[in-house]
Amino acid sequence: MSTSRALLKRTSDLLTLATRVLLALFSAGLALLVSMVIFLLGTRLFYAERALPGVHAAGVSLGGLTPDEIETVLGQALTYPKTGLIALQDGDQLWTTRPEELGVIIDLPAMALQAIAIGRQGSLIEHLQQQIDAWYLGHPISPIVIFDQVVGGFYLQGLAQGIDRPTLEASLALNGTVVEMRPGQIGRQLEIQANLEALATPISRLHDGGIALVINETPPQVLDASEQAEIAREILRLPLTLTVEDAGPWVIDHPELASMLRFDLAEDAGDIHYQVTLDPQALTAILEPLALELARQAENSRFYFDDDTGELVLIDGAVIGRSLDIPATIEAINTGLTGGQHQISLAFEITEPIVGDEATASELGISQPVSVVSTYFSGSSAGRIHNIKIASSAFHGLLVAPGETLSMAEVLGDVSLDTGYAEALIIYGNRTIKGVGGGVCQVSTTLFRAIFFGGYPIVERHSHAYRVGYYEAGPGSPGPGLDAAVFVPLVDLIFTNDSPYWLLLETYTYSNNRLQWKFYSTSDGRQVEWSREIISETEAPEPLYRENPDLPEGEIKQVDYQADGMDVIVYRTVTREGEVIHQDTIKTHYLPWQAIYEYGPGTELPPGVKTE
Repeated sequence: MSTSRALLKRTSDLLTLATRVLLALFSAGLALLVSMVIFLLGTRLFYAERALPGVHAAGVSLGGLTPDEIETVLGQALTYPKTGLIALQDGDQLWTTRPEELGVIIDLPAMALQAIAIGRQGSLIEHLQQQIDAWYLGHPISPIVIFDQVVGGFYLQGLAQGIDRPTLEASLALNGTVVEMRPGQIGRQLEIQANLEALATPISRLHDGGIALVINETPPQVLDASEQAEIAREILRLPLTLTVEDAGPWVIDHPELASMLRFDLAEDAGDIHYQVTLDPQALTAILEPLALELARQAENSRFYFDDDTGELVLIDGAVIGRSLDIPATIEAINTGLTGGQHQISLAFEITEPIVGDEATASELGISQPVSVVSTYFSGSSAGRIHNIKIASSAFHGLLVAPGETLSMAEVLGDVSLDTGYAEALIIYGNRTIKGVGGGVCQVSTTLFRAIFFGGYPIVERHSHAYRVGYYEAGPGSPGPGLDAAVFVPLVDLIFTNDSPYWLLLETYTYSNNRLQWKFYSTSDGRQVEWSREIISETEAPEPLYRENPDLPEGEIKQVDYQADGMDVIVYRTVTREGEVIHQDTIKTHYLPWQAIYEYGPGTELPPGVKTE
């Protein structure tokens, strides 16, 4: 019991001692804190409207300085806008400038306000904390740099006047026959905003520095056309000569060449350049007339059949057909000229003939005559006989392929004085007049009869307006209804070789005024039966006399000959092995034709004649 009491007493004494110690310590700390607060508040009162101790900027202490004094001190320390150096570079060109010329300033009033604000922001405790931090640790003020980009932009725009330039395309032009070339130019534009952004880094750090100016370059499509200019000059150095082995040459001189030169933009593997050519339309205008002049149809070899040997004998060699290939020629001209050539061959599309000079009768299936007819032209004028020989010779040795359709007009071509025909009497409208080609119908009538009696299909046939005595005269004449008129190019005679063999045509004129037409081939067994029916006949009108002031007095000249009118039908049946393969009904209407006489003024006429 006594031990417990002793323990309690001892514990109570310890607690009392601890309490006394704590009260003593608290009193001392509170006194110190109060002393410090009084000191800090006193310092603040002493530095009213001045920077507190420990505030500094740019290595300069600002404690105790008023705003105006701070601005003055910092203005002396922060001289970067006036003393800094900025270098601007564009290739070999270099410009140096002071930051202030670019619109750079130090905001001294703002820095002064910032310095004064230290220790005077937030609550009282925060004020005291800032004051203590500034006192013991120091408080730096960062320079406030203002970069006026409007001023900087104006400065850069001044530089741009010496840097910027437009994009210019290289150009080619002609001054008469002289080629003029202007080189291109790369466009350049100073990028104001990009350069201002690049300047912001050294300026914000108050450092001297330099930047490579940001410049946007725009190249032209064609920078250099000197090579093409030389090509154009070479083209104009000599005239252009167009050649072909059997005609020409044709020369295009310098002024005409120059008028056709074109400079067009072309792209090759991404490279854009000028292409020097002659204008295709201008070349076409020159080449089209040549195409007509130089065109040549492919022609098979011409032969006659030797009845003794059964072989073909060459008359005329085959002709290779050609037509001027205008697009290929234009390409050849432009390619050749750009390669330095001035003599260029025309380009042709070639057509090979079907039958060449080495063809044999057996290859073509020709072994015998299959149709032979003759007509007579006694009493014909010299001009008519001449025309018969020219027209018939166009067919001598001609080959007609199996299945081919032959147009007499196409074979004859142009019937005119230029192609060797003479003037003779022809039927034109309702009159017989003198015209070019009289006598050609003797040839067409003879051909028609060879077609008719050979059993070949008749595609187109036209009769004469009236009965012509030549076509009903001579031994073996079949009479009316088997004539054929041809008037190139409107009236034609057309037939088809429907046999499986080639057909060889031969024509001969003899001194007894006989025209013979032979068809050679191989018979396929066809047979021809024919008949004629005369439907009606009409007598010719009485002769008519007409005055011709070009004839002398006393001369009477017959210019047309009377013929009775007739309507006739010819029937033809072609069979092979008893089967009908062709059946024709050929109707012909012949007008009654009046004899006409012309006489000179004052000529005495026979009594009772009819005059016009």
